[in-house]
Amino acid sequence: MSVLSETAAPPIAVKIVISGGFGVGKTTFIGAISEIEPLITEAALTERSVGIDDTSAVSGKTTTTVALDFGRITLDDALLLYLFGTPGQDRFAFLWDDLVDGALGAIVLVDTRRIEDSFPAIEYFEDNGTPFIVAVNQFDGGLRFHLSEVRDALGIAADVPIVECDARTRISVRDTLLALTGEILIRRAAA
Repeated sequence: MSVLSETAAPPIAVKIVISGGFGVGKTTFIGAISEIEPLITEAALTERSVGIDDTSAVSGKTTTTVALDFGRITLDDALLLYLFGTPGQDRFAFLWDDLVDGALGAIVLVDTRRIEDSFPAIEYFEDNGTPFIVAVNQFDGGLRFHLSEVRDALGIAADVPIVECDARTRISVRDTLLALTGEILIRRAAA
């Protein structure tokens, strides 16, 4: 009697994009949940960025993502979740198409102190047809607004989910990822 060796199928990899404006918390979001040390491409803010990168609302920020952030979550033996964070500045927008290619969905992080910085990411995903949700990142000392007020300020459709998030805490990041998963499932069922 011969015993056939069973080989497990490789896990399915799912790509999720974390996007938003400069200094909104994308790197922090990925770092809070990734099971591996996240790959980050941070560079120090220098005199060359003066007048280009507005740090007035994030005065303690000394670095910026110049390519991408990357993290991984193993959901089980059959499913891996890869998180790709986009750079937040317009001058790095040329990277977005490659980062978003093949993504199942996206999360647009919003800082209500600089809500206008969210417009390019929201417009990108609306134009691209990528399922996305909006996550209002809660900063210490930041004003809190009702989510309907944030929706109105962003001008997003009623069918785009909007949630609160604290990018520093694993549970909040997990809940935000679950909200995106729900949106993806709803869209796939409707298609």
